[in-house]
Amino acid sequence: MTAKSTLPTIAFLGIGLMGKPMATRLLQAGYSLSAWNRTRAKAEPLAALGADLADDLVAGVKSADIIITMLEAGPVVRAVLEAAAPAMRPGSLVIDMSSTRQSEAHEFHALLQALGISFVDAPVSGGVMGAEAGTLAIMAGGSADDFARAEPVLRVLGRPTLVGPAGSGQIAKLCNQLIVGGTLCIVAEALLLAQAGGADPAAVRTALRGGFAESRILEVHGQRMLDRNFLPGGQVKSQAKDLENVLAAATASGIALPVTELVTQHYRSILEAVPHADQSAALLALERLNPGKRVGEAPDQLP
Repeated sequence: MTAKSTLPTIAFLGIGLMGKPMATRLLQAGYSLSAWNRTRAKAEPLAALGADLADDLVAGVKSADIIITMLEAGPVVRAVLEAAAPAMRPGSLVIDMSSTRQSEAHEFHALLQALGISFVDAPVSGGVMGAEAGTLAIMAGGSADDFARAEPVLRVLGRPTLVGPAGSGQIAKLCNQLIVGGTLCIVAEALLLAQAGGADPAAVRTALRGGFAESRILEVHGQRMLDRNFLPGGQVKSQAKDLENVLAAATASGIALPVTELVTQHYRSILEAVPHADQSAALLALERLNPGKRVGEAPDQLP
């Protein structure tokens, strides 16, 4: 392992569902890490791994070479960066791993560039399990030089790919969420059709595995739907937010995405009722459209 003293120091802002396992992996890899979260208690478990718990943003970022943000949405990222940026050292690098709009990523880049701070947007896919295992798909937008600085750190967390200039990471993440959200809805429809048509939906899922219909969604979330396990990995509110951002990006690009419109409406229909449920709750949205039809007999597991 590289000597700890030669590794860049990291400030990690946002110790939530995804941030905690990501920060844990960085600490286990030998990085000196300062952890900040609006609710300090969520960051406290990292102290046992050697993290320095920052009581405020300025304390968290002022000595960092690399600042990683993993926050709820663009407006939160903006507020945190606006508060923290004046305390960041010129020449430091911000890696925003949150899911935001491309336009917001461009704003963050401009804000930091004016202060002599580099920026890479690097949203992720893979959920909590991927964060824990260090297998996240990481879609990075930025200059080649800035990506080269970020890459060793990102490789501790998963598989980073530079997809274009600043803001491109968010477009790639939106493409990912479009495919995930759409596939979740199709898997839900397939399982409900199997059930309603008199077949065993679990057996149908097994029969489909390995064929052209195979996917990670069918494997993981198909089983979640059969078990009616809607305890969160990814959440309905996050999927809905990402799909709204897909539509905003499509409008900005001058294109129509009719299937995405339908999928987004699907998630809107359950957003108020089960915002914190796993995104596989697309099945619940479908069952609302089909009163009296239900996959399986198990009770719903909801947060």
